[in-house]
Amino acid sequence: MCGRFTLRAPWEEVAAVFALDGPARNLRPRYNAAPSQPVAAVRAEGAERRLAMLRWGLIPGWAKDPAIGHRLINARAETAHGKPAFRRAFAARRCLVPADGFYEWERDGKRKQPWFIAAREGGLFAFAGLWERWRVREGVRLAGTLAEARPGDAVETCTVLTTAANAVLAPIHERMPVILPRDAFGPWLAGEAVPLAPCPPEALSAHRVGPRVNHPGNDGPRCVEPLAGGLL
Repeated sequence: MCGRFTLRAPWEEVAAVFALDGPARNLRPRYNAAPSQPVAAVRAEGAERRLAMLRWGLIPGWAKDPAIGHRLINARAETAHGKPAFRRAFAARRCLVPADGFYEWERDGKRKQPWFIAAREGGLFAFAGLWERWRVREGVRLAGTLAEARPGDAVETCTVLTTAANAVLAPIHERMPVILPRDAFGPWLAGEAVPLAPCPPEALSAHRVGPRVNHPGNDGPRCVEPLAGGLL
């Protein structure tokens, strides 16, 4: 799965890697992006690519209660095309979620050991994502970041696709986010068929990190112990 990630790169780097159009955005470093928070996502708008801030946790357009988004931060790549919550977005509303690392937790009895996973050579990559637009309904009770929304307001949300873990992630967790190669960015956004398989294990490194990553307001990961050679 994917429940926390980082995006520390400045706008200039994000814009270059994703070939973004439009004015520059003030992207503050994100060391621990969490569900229900706004996250950066790249969408196709005609012939252009634009960056949008979407609430993480997909709310289907037909949803009566936005709380469903808490359960839909991830979508299984193998079944998303047919699931009622995701199939419309899979067909017509795809996005890229820029990141430069993500966290996963290894279970050891009752204890959970957090790991930080990043590109072995560093730099940005992209999760395959889906997005939706949900309109606030009359009489719906809203809380948290949605508390100020009014009936009729549009709320744009997203989810991250996951797939089976590769050799780096498998000892930690059975699932991992779908990380797309750069030559798949365009086809994915265009709605074309793209392999949603685990990325090559040699592309990733994994490090144990300290428990502070459990708190969404922290100032970044605390590295404890890298694996030998940076890889599992």
